[in-house]
Amino acid sequence: MSTVSFDHIGLSVADLDRQRRFYIEAFGFRERHRTEIPEAGIRIVLLIGPGGASIELTERAGSVPQYFADPVEGAGVQGYFHWALTVDDLEAAVATALACGARTVSPPAPARRPGIRFTYLADPEGNLVELLQHPH
Repeated sequence: MSTVSFDHIGLSVADLDRQRRFYIEAFGFRERHRTEIPEAGIRIVLLIGPGGASIELTERAGSVPQYFADPVEGAGVQGYFHWALTVDDLEAAVATALACGARTVSPPAPARRPGIRFTYLADPEGNLVELLQHPH
């Protein structure tokens, strides 16, 4: 059997520059690669986070939004509806993300998994991001 490891998640966005700036400023991601497919009206930026998580932001002319008010609503539609990042300090990460344009979907609270705290935020385009703080 082949060894499998996580590489990246892909997110279709309306405004590549705004979303790129948000993930860099809010969570410390940095740009790893940028490309375009002009004939399809597509621009792509691959960002990598401080812990190694990567996100590929793809902007396509004419794309349509998908919106979930919260994770319960998102779970009612099949397919990807959020992604999760682990943070060292949940309150500090939330404050930074909010200052960069995120909005709170659910306030920080204990998770169902013992010792873990979590929150859901929406990025500037409404995509759900779960932040998790594991016990130290």
